[in-house]
Amino acid sequence: QLQLVESGGGLVQPGGSLRLSCAASGFTLAYYAVGWFRQVPGKGREGVSCISRDGSTYYEDSVKGRFTISRDNAKNTAYLQMNMLKPDDTAVYYCAATNKGGWRWYSLQEYEYDYWGQGTQVTVSS
Repeated sequence: QLQLVESGGGLVQPGGSLRLSCAASGFTLAYYAVGWFRQVPGKGREGVSCISRDGSTYYEDSVKGRFTISRDNAKNTAYLQMNMLKPDDTAVYYCAATNKGGWRWYSLQEYEYDYWGQGTQVTVSS
């Protein structure tokens, strides 16, 4: 069974940091592009960052310079390091994977992704 499981969410003060993990099981994550998305109640899912199979990365403007996406193929896991967190970053964060595209391909379009985790809550508040 193909599965993605996020972890690492929680409550943090503004300016703090969290690292989200996305562990894959049932498939080899190295052969998939990975995206991180977030969603707040009443709004659609927003693309945050994505990484291609060869490690190329892309960030949504509001998180550039603060968030870092990475992958550890030996651990079959992807990560999202979030620094300088702001209250506006509060959301449920989801990781997703797809085997579309080539080695350097990535996307922040939700419809491109086939496999999704269950989400992890991130709350930034004092």
